[in-house]
Amino acid sequence: MYSFLKRYEYHWADGTNIKKPIKCSAPKYIDYLMTWVQDHCFSVTFIGVPFPKNFMSVAKTILKRLFRVYAHIYHQHFDSVIQLQEEAHLNTSFKHFIFFVQEFNLIDRKELAPLQELIEKLTSKDR
Repeated sequence: MYSFLKRYEYHWADGTNIKKPIKCSAPKYIDYLMTWVQDHCFSVTFIGVPFPKNFMSVAKTILKRLFRVYAHIYHQHFDSVIQLQEEAHLNTSFKHFIFFVQEFNLIDRKELAPLQELIEKLTSKDR
């Protein structure tokens, strides 16, 4: 359905263990991402203490990378989502995600380009 995504390719780098971006499969990218998020979100106790100074930067990076997971799902697995009759759930989840990141300007517009057509389609009725 979203064949225009073929021109985008994401590489993984976490700046610590993997400093130079590497090519990896989508499952490996997602594994790296979830491990990285867990390390950032659970290595600090947020209860009763101020957020770290780099909180906003880390949060933006997490959301940018989660967007890439949505892009992969729409590009590679949307036919399966349709077969399972789950497209309404995926679209609703993605729509809420997009409204959140747009409301608080958490992902640069150029990063959203791979799914811009879908974003416009899903959000145009609600504006």
